Amino acid sequence: MSALWSRNGWWVRRLAILPVHLLLFAVVVFFLVKLIPGDPVAVLSGGQRMTPEQYEAARASLGLTGTVFGQLGAFLVNTVTLDLGNSVLTGTSVLAEMGSRLPETVELAVMAMVVSSLVAVGLGFLVVLRPRNLVSRAVASYSRAAGAVPDFCLGVAGIFVFYSVLHWAPAPIGRYDTLLNPPPRTTGFPFLDALFSSDTALMGSMLAHLWLPVGVLVVAYAPMLVKLFIRSLDQAKNAQATKFRIASGASRRMVMVSIARRALPATVAMFGTIFGFMVGGAVVVEQLFAIPGMGEYAVQAVTRSDFVSLRGFLLIVGALSLLVFFLVDVVTMLLDPRRRPGVAVAGG
Repeated sequence: MSALWSRNGWWVRRLAILPVHLLLFAVVVFFLVKLIPGDPVAVLSGGQRMTPEQYEAARASLGLTGTVFGQLGAFLVNTVTLDLGNSVLTGTSVLAEMGSRLPETVELAVMAMVVSSLVAVGLGFLVVLRPRNLVSRAVASYSRAAGAVPDFCLGVAGIFVFYSVLHWAPAPIGRYDTLLNPPPRTTGFPFLDALFSSDTALMGSMLAHLWLPVGVLVVAYAPMLVKLFIRSLDQAKNAQATKFRIASGASRRMVMVSIARRALPATVAMFGTIFGFMVGGAVVVEQLFAIPGMGEYAVQAVTRSDFVSLRGFLLIVGALSLLVFFLVDVVTMLLDPRRRPGVAVAGG
C-alpha cells in the first residue's frame, strides 16, 4: 500500500487540495463582489418606494442581513453544497444557468485551443528545422509579439474585413442561422450535439459561423504557444542527449521524437495559462459575435448589479481554471516524471 501511495500520491495530493483552493477563492469572490457599489434591494425593487419592513425583508431574502462574517459563512456553506442561489432579477437558478451556458463557452475555447496546439507544433518544428525559411522567419517574428494585439481588436477587425468587406463570413448573429432549429440537447455542447444529430444543414451553418471567432482566438493566443514551443525545441535540440542520439546513429525520426518528448512538458505546462486566457477571450468574442454563453451572462450580471449571478459566474470560472491547472499538472508530470514532488530531491 505504501509503495502504491508513493507512486500515485503526487496526483492524489494535488486533487485533494483543489477544494481548499476553491474555498479560498470563494472568500476572495465574496469580498470582491461585496465591494461593488450599489444597493441590490434598490435594483430588485425597480426604484419603487419600500417601507422599512419591506426593505429589511428584501435584504433578508437576499442574505444581506447579519454580520459580514455571518454572510460569508452562509455563502461558503452554500458553495460547498453547490447552492449558488437564484438570480436577483430573474429568479432562475444560477447553477442551472451556468450548466446551460458554460459548455457553449468551453466548447469555443477548446476548439481554439486544439487548433492553436496544432498550429504551435507545426510552426514550431518548421522554425527550428528550417530556420532560414522565409515563412519560418515571419513566424518567429510574429511569435515574439505574442499577445500584443488584444482579442477584442482582432475580433472587430475580423468582422470588418471578412464580413463587411470580403463577405467570406456570415453575419455575426450567433452560432448558426436564425432560421435553423437548435440541435437536440445531448451533451450540452452545441457543436457536438449538432454532430450527433446528423443535421448537415445545421453543421454547415455552425462551421460557417464559428470559423471566424475561433480564428480570432487562435491568432490572439497561438503565438504564445508557438514562442514557448520554439524555445523548448531549441533547448532540446541542443541538449547533450540529442547530440548523443545523433552520434550513436539514431534515425532522424527517433531524434525528432526525442526532441519533441523533452520539449512538450514545458509547453503543456503553459497550456493552463493559455487556456485561461482562451476562456476569457471566448467571453469577449461571444459578445462580438452574439454567441450566447458565459459572456452574455456576465455582462448582464454586471450591468444589472446582480451580485448573486456575478458570484456564481466567478466561482464557476475559478473552479474551471483550477481543474484545468490540475489536469495540466498531471499530464506534465506523466510526460516528465522528474517534475513530480520529491523525485528531483531523491535523484540528487
